[in-house]
Amino acid sequence: MASLTDRMRGNGRIAAGLLLNLLVSICIVFLNKWIYVHHGFPNLSLTLVHFVVTWLGLYICQKLDIFAPKSLPPSKLVLLALSFCGFVVFTNLSLQNNTIGTYQLAKAMTTPVIIVIQTLCYKKTFSTKIQLTLIPITLGVILNSYYDVKFNFLGMVFAALGVLVTSLYQVWVGAKQHELQVNSMQLLYYQAPMSSAMLLVAVPFFEPVFGEGGIFGPWSVSALLMVLLSGVIAFMVNLSIYWIIGNTSPVTYNMFGHFKFCITLFGGYVLFKDPLSINQGLGMLCTLFGILAYTHFKLSEQEGSKSKLVQRP
Repeated sequence: MASLTDRMRGNGRIAAGLLLNLLVSICIVFLNKWIYVHHGFPNLSLTLVHFVVTWLGLYICQKLDIFAPKSLPPSKLVLLALSFCGFVVFTNLSLQNNTIGTYQLAKAMTTPVIIVIQTLCYKKTFSTKIQLTLIPITLGVILNSYYDVKFNFLGMVFAALGVLVTSLYQVWVGAKQHELQVNSMQLLYYQAPMSSAMLLVAVPFFEPVFGEGGIFGPWSVSALLMVLLSGVIAFMVNLSIYWIIGNTSPVTYNMFGHFKFCITLFGGYVLFKDPLSINQGLGMLCTLFGILAYTHFKLSEQEGSKSKLVQRP
């Protein structure tokens, strides 16, 4: 009876964690879009708020012994912190200048770009099945972008830069975790303040600091509360992702990611009244099929590798 009760409690905690991640992941996209559309808050300044709140949140977490910080040489993290700035800034600029559908699908291109980077720069090989799944992913993104009624060339430039820098960041994060023997939270704990300092230096060159449109400008109380809430939710997204990965299987996390992908697309058209053509819908389905196929083959290969290791004498 006790074990059954413990199992039910464990499943309840996992369900609560998944629900929290679902809510905050969708909320951060819609909230940031709302801040850009209705308040015009500057992008770099919003990103700076996210970084500062994330670092403060991680500082509180390590004080509560949720994770143990590890001393790392700053010189090893400069490039990583710079790419962290770039991927968040360009991703937010993509969200600011594109419809949510185009923004969300453009992010799906991260997988093909990571594979290209790892193949060319790290000499990593991928099976034919994995390579073939990149065709529907890429085709779907192209279809959606081409038939997007609100097509924005500048938005697509930011989306492309966001995908490239995000892909580099994700590749480098994996490499740095292996090189420095740290987990994601330990790495982010040192990255966040370094990235904040970099943005603090950059903001005055690209955005006003005081006065109309500046981070310390005459914003309404509601605008400031939404910006602060956006920072808190950004931190909760990171924290819930790490918790889910640590407490569930890769299958659960990946499949749950596809569910969020669909809800975010649907919510974008409902909340922001973005027009959706039949060809765009086909593009989305094509990309979703490619992502599902990629996940299926990737997880099958991982399970096969684990089985071989277990069977070895």
